[in-house]
Amino acid sequence: MPPKSHAGKEKDIAEEDEVLQAVILADSFNKRFKPLTVGKPRCLLPICNATLLDWTFESLALAGVQEIFVICRSYPDQVKAAIRDSKWSKPSSGLKIVPIVTAKGTFSPGDAMRDIYTHGIITSDFVLVTGDLVSSVRIDDVVRAHKERRRTNKDAIMTMVVKESGAVHRTRSRGESGVFVLDPNTSECLHYEPVVGYPAPERVKVPREVLSEHPEVEIRNDFIDCSIDVCSVEVPSLFQDNFDYADIRRDFVYGVLTSDLLMKNIYCYVAKDGYAARVADTRSYDAVSKDILSRWTFPLVPDDNHPGGHVYEHLRGNKYIAKDNSVSLSRTCKIGNNTLIGSHTTVEADASIQSSVIGQRCTIGAGAVLRDAYIFDDTHIGAGCVVEGSIVGARVRLGDRCRVPGGCLIADGVVVGEGAQLRRFERLSKRREPEEVHAGEDGDDEDEEEDSDLEEVEAEQQGAEKIVGKESNALVWPQASAEEEDSAADERETFTNQRLMRIGDDASDLELSDEGSTTDDDFSDTESSYSMRSRASSMTSVSNPLLDPSASTSAIHTLSTAAAETEFRSEVAQSLERAFAEGHSVENAAVELKTLRMASNVPLRRVREAVVGALVDRVPLVPGDAAAQRAEIARVVRRWGALVDQIGGVDPVETVEVLQYHCAAAQGGARQPLFAQVLAAFYQHDLVEEDDIRAWHRSPAARGEGLKPGSALAEGVRKCWAVGAKMIEQFDAESEEGSTEEESEDEEQAPKAKAAAQEESGEDEDSDEDSEGSEDSAPAKPCAPASAPAPAASAPTSAPDPGTAPAKTQAESDSEEGSEGSESGESEAAR
Repeated sequence: MPPKSHAGKEKDIAEEDEVLQAVILADSFNKRFKPLTVGKPRCLLPICNATLLDWTFESLALAGVQEIFVICRSYPDQVKAAIRDSKWSKPSSGLKIVPIVTAKGTFSPGDAMRDIYTHGIITSDFVLVTGDLVSSVRIDDVVRAHKERRRTNKDAIMTMVVKESGAVHRTRSRGESGVFVLDPNTSECLHYEPVVGYPAPERVKVPREVLSEHPEVEIRNDFIDCSIDVCSVEVPSLFQDNFDYADIRRDFVYGVLTSDLLMKNIYCYVAKDGYAARVADTRSYDAVSKDILSRWTFPLVPDDNHPGGHVYEHLRGNKYIAKDNSVSLSRTCKIGNNTLIGSHTTVEADASIQSSVIGQRCTIGAGAVLRDAYIFDDTHIGAGCVVEGSIVGARVRLGDRCRVPGGCLIADGVVVGEGAQLRRFERLSKRREPEEVHAGEDGDDEDEEEDSDLEEVEAEQQGAEKIVGKESNALVWPQASAEEEDSAADERETFTNQRLMRIGDDASDLELSDEGSTTDDDFSDTESSYSMRSRASSMTSVSNPLLDPSASTSAIHTLSTAAAETEFRSEVAQSLERAFAEGHSVENAAVELKTLRMASNVPLRRVREAVVGALVDRVPLVPGDAAAQRAEIARVVRRWGALVDQIGGVDPVETVEVLQYHCAAAQGGARQPLFAQVLAAFYQHDLVEEDDIRAWHRSPAARGEGLKPGSALAEGVRKCWAVGAKMIEQFDAESEEGSTEEESEDEEQAPKAKAAAQEESGEDEDSDEDSEGSEDSAPAKPCAPASAPAPAASAPTSAPDPGTAPAKTQAESDSEEGSEGSESGESEAAR
């Protein structure tokens, strides 16, 4: 007996020993925390007295990650120093952390992923997160599910972690989210649509093929995107191959799911347990801080394995006081619930702190009031100050009786004079010293764009002293407005949408929702729409995606096209013209068209329209000579017809419809008569079949439903439909004629077969060989003379010659009746 194979067991052991890698994108690539991030990267901002990067490390360590690559561009020296000085650099941490400094030209997550590919650091499936993650989700379970799926489907390149939430959840971004269309049985993400908060979209577009190919889908608008992705090793190479991919969700996920060229799958993992959220803006900073203080993030809580290495005592009401007895609290101060106070901090008499986080070595003056405030290390709050719903940086000095209302951001090192009364959503940063200005001019600054921002702010300081008081070193950043925003800016970064993501702004004056939620099926020929009017209606299950097939009408009826589609049509026309002129192969032309479609994000139908239209327009017109015209059409279709089915999908019914509308809409009607001949050529070259033509003829679009009665297009469509009706009549006539001739042939063959049987029975069987020979040749002998005329008799119903068309215009049919009649006469004579 051969020994048992241990290959499978050794493979499992190898997979268990495989090092789990993670990639942290430390840069934010936006300005939502400015001016707090002037001079430091966002990942080093503290939340509950530990940097965001430390919370991310803690989340990954909890999931069993062993090797972490930190990808950073801004202030890499500070990031390296923070890693070196943290507890994670110790061998006992069990983590290997490698900072990777990207090129200065890295301005998006897509650029960072391309740098990852260039460095070649990824050797297996890896976890991709951002540097502002707070999570207790067991990512190792997600990795296990991803690898199990990859065993059976090598095209499953990514698994996104999401969590269900209610209609309103404080950690769910109101300004930036997404709609996920899922297969409820496999959790495959069939479509992803990015959504901004303002202006609130009324509907999202779902490709119709998604609904037609899947009997049941879930349209989910209630997910918190945790920005935790388990990726296969080829994901960075996809970014390298597609330089249009800038954002992970809006570009990469959307692009992969809508691509007919990549043919990759992305899945969702709906986490039922654990906590996960990004600190992506100041509003989520406030929300995640409150979740940590309220212990929703357990086991990531301040009094147990604090990421910053601090030790806190947890008191009733979720109060956290540094446990080293270094905190000095006046007997008359008031410490409310959900409050954290760092070590070596002093709170003086009659001060009140409620739902706030106080850093280390801070001083809270007598009678000061702090509500929903976040104070960084080494900051002094003067006596009688009021700070509400704001973030105050490190080493800040607020003079006595200052008022900091909701939404303010005060950067590190700012000094605010006594009695200063800041406005809501005020932003302050420290004025640069002369040597710092010269350093920026010499190009030694970490970020040239930051220098430009500061120069603009410094140029607009008229009246600033009235706001920040005397003896202040603060720069007052101008408050943005909807009128001043750049129309070409990213829709996520517009002023009105940013209002939904800033601390202290309830945006009550913005209209964000409306009553009702509907699913429209007749939105277009390639897309269905899901209404987004109600934020409370967050989940729709579609068990019958084509709710009313009769209502689905073709968007080709619409004459107006978007500018993007117009540009795409122009590029496709130029591409086809080059292919025609230079004699490209059909395969190469198809690849170029697929690439253009993927770059322009247009439906497949638009490509089909361009290809069919180009073929029809390429046919030279031969007036008065039907035979020569058919020859020209056959030549074009024979050379380029296969391109119709190689552009990314085969849909012969749609091909006929596109041909109909292109011929009907031809200027001057010069090419309208070509419809029948081109359709016959498509039939002869197997681009369409008889059933496809019948299905097209039954469709509402073929009859011109929805077109303006009496219009030139409607009249052209009607004429093409009538030609199709004559073609179907010819199909029916040939079918009846064929069945009649088969019956007559059966009747003729019956007596002949009987005579053959009698003749066979009368022969002698002299030997086995003779018997065998007789049996082999018996049917042929008597039948040979009788069946000789059979080819002539069956000539009218034989397979159509490639040079002829089964369907012709009325003129063609009339002109050929004579020849068909003569052939029938010859057949009868043969019989």
